[in-house]
Amino acid sequence: MVIPFNGRLGELERAVMDHLWDTCDADPAATVTVRDLHEALEADRRLAYTTVMTVLDRLARKDLVVQERDGRAYRYRARAGRAAMTAALMHDALEDFAHDDRRTALVAFVDVASPDELEALRQALDRVRGS
Repeated sequence: MVIPFNGRLGELERAVMDHLWDTCDADPAATVTVRDLHEALEADRRLAYTTVMTVLDRLARKDLVVQERDGRAYRYRARAGRAAMTAALMHDALEDFAHDDRRTALVAFVDVASPDELEALRQALDRVRGS
């Protein structure tokens, strides 16, 4: 999946995306309203309803969030899951380098990976080889 976003998220944008990803992990077809998000975020911080609306609009313009009309309001969902977005960002970062530099960067990444991360990489490589 291609994710056109290649920048960083602000702290509030990240909190919104985390909530959307958690919701989508539980039910991939689930959508949320501005009110849903406002209530969820309001537990940790004081936010205006319009601030949450603005953040969602900004995330939709960045193409990270799908905005669907529901009567006079909108419902939102993450365009892609957390893992897919992370993978796309990693791929984009590597794409800017020459082939040898990418290999060096991947080796450096593996050098600092935890045993659990290395096992996940082994399993992914085994799946790719088996295809």
